[in-house]
Amino acid sequence: MQALAQDIGLELDISYLLPELPLEELTGWHREVDRAHTLLMERSGPGADFLGWLDPLALAPDGLLAEIEETAASLRENSDALVVIGIGGSYLGARAVIEALGGPDSKPVYFAGTNISAAYHLDLLRRLEGHRVAVNVISKSGTTTEPAIALRLFRQWLADRGGDAASRVVATTDANRGSLLNLARQEGWKRYVVPDDVGGRFSVLSPVGLLPIAYAGIDIRGLVRGAARVADAVSDTSLERNPVFCYAAARNALYEKGYCIEMLAHFEPRLRFVAEWWKQLFGESEGKDGKGLFPASLDLTADLHSMGQYAQQGRRMLIETFLVIREGEPELRVPAEADDGDGMNYLAGRTLEEINREAYRATALAHREGGVPVMSVLLERLDAERLGALLYFFERACAVSGYLLRVNPFNQPGVEAYKRHMFALLGKPGFEEQTNALRQRLESAAAGGTVRFSP
Repeated sequence: MQALAQDIGLELDISYLLPELPLEELTGWHREVDRAHTLLMERSGPGADFLGWLDPLALAPDGLLAEIEETAASLRENSDALVVIGIGGSYLGARAVIEALGGPDSKPVYFAGTNISAAYHLDLLRRLEGHRVAVNVISKSGTTTEPAIALRLFRQWLADRGGDAASRVVATTDANRGSLLNLARQEGWKRYVVPDDVGGRFSVLSPVGLLPIAYAGIDIRGLVRGAARVADAVSDTSLERNPVFCYAAARNALYEKGYCIEMLAHFEPRLRFVAEWWKQLFGESEGKDGKGLFPASLDLTADLHSMGQYAQQGRRMLIETFLVIREGEPELRVPAEADDGDGMNYLAGRTLEEINREAYRATALAHREGGVPVMSVLLERLDAERLGALLYFFERACAVSGYLLRVNPFNQPGVEAYKRHMFALLGKPGFEEQTNALRQRLESAAAGGTVRFSP
């Protein structure tokens, strides 16, 4: 068991890595970890132009936090709900925090431009009918297909309903260029900057994530404070004392042994989008050059009745990281019943938190016995500071892990492939030469590859 620092409230339990990964073998990675840490701190590794997230206090100084809080308060006063338009890192971090920490008193925050589904966007527009709506559109360029379409839909929707929409639209975009910047200037929208040196999947503690989070009424200063405490604590690269580097090293040590999938498992539905954010963080950072653990997630205990069978007895290529809240959850007790028809009276009087905790302990042990190496990230409680610490824990571990894997953790060249094909098929100007060739390839492939039911 390792703790970053007593006041951070985050620990890593590695006791279930045995027998596949003995402690002495894990600590043998210390020189590689030192190398990766040096590449980060000296900004000498690949992708060093995208390390603006390393210092959370520099990324979100007091003056910026105060301005974001003021903007969020004004939007809350003049609207009933906020629509965040963005995709990938432009929304996942904010949604993770809002779903984890938001409550019945939080202002509603909805998300658009995360897909190109007509049903999804039409349902959202109908749901917002009759409400005062604020919009935060987040895009570095303004030309990313999914959010650009959603912005057109919402601009038309707001225009059709009249009123002073300009005062309720905020653009988070590039400081100096791009179509969204030009549009924001033209329309007189309030603007925040997507930092040049921060990639989307590392941007949750910048205005990209902080404005929607603040609108929901969540303590953004606590988030940044928790992240900063982890940043201060990771100067020690000892694998015995530093959970960030231990987690990164363990993932790579097991990867070298042939494990190829990491499951992030949690027992709290509020953490679902933390897992979604984590999947993008590690998948986009490490999945290149034919390398990388595939990041997957399990929502427990629900997935124990579906994916639990595979986790227990499927092909042994899995490692599992549990995300656990140790205390502070609401108290709800199981009632007793006189006839005990369901046989559940043995749980009468016990809290759901206690039962959930034992479900975690039972699952971790069972999966360990089934041949899955297991780690657990333990949060003292789920609040703004601890969640900020957790987000930065994963960001820093991801950067180190990428360097251990010897890839650039901060680029994503493969993401552009589907975009080029889509632009050609949709007839985007500049892609004309590719359109006919691509359509011919698709037609040729389809000619021999379709199976239909006979009449």
